[in-house]
Amino acid sequence: MEIAFYIAGTVALVATLMVITRHNPVHALLYLNMSLLAHAMLFYLLGASFAALLEIIIYAGAIMVLFIFVVMLLNLGKETAEQERKWLKPKVWMGPTVLAAVLFAEFLVLVLSSGQGAYSPAVVSPRELAVALYREYLIGVELAAMLLMAAVVGAAHIGRHKKLVLHRFLQEEKEKEEEKHEEAVL
Repeated sequence: MEIAFYIAGTVALVATLMVITRHNPVHALLYLNMSLLAHAMLFYLLGASFAALLEIIIYAGAIMVLFIFVVMLLNLGKETAEQERKWLKPKVWMGPTVLAAVLFAEFLVLVLSSGQGAYSPAVVSPRELAVALYREYLIGVELAAMLLMAAVVGAAHIGRHKKLVLHRFLQEEKEKEEEKHEEAVL
């Protein structure tokens, strides 16, 4: 099953390069999702099926939904409808679809040939994974969590609409000045 490992690695590299080179954030997110699925396949091939499951559920599922929500939050404007029409064209979805089909075909081959006994990955239990994450790699886990939190707070700050809130006395003064300005213009 070395060939499956190399195929998944190639898909991960190609998808990651496409993430870096895309100008449209939604296209980059689609390729990022394919890269995360390829990494899940790599984890599965290395015997960490629980890590592969977590990769799919947490990263390819929940965090990608969060990223797409942030992109939708930041792309508010008049040209949004035109962008959505462009995103729905088939040529936009062709690259991620081909990469997903390669990964799915590879997964089917692995599942269907698992009864042959030629492939026996080492089993990593959830307890072993948790002990490794929260002992040796605790700082990395905490830094990743803080980085994700900072990204969400930054995106919310950038996407926030700034509205002018005045105290009621200042609001009255502003209205008086506007009335004087209107009278002067007339």
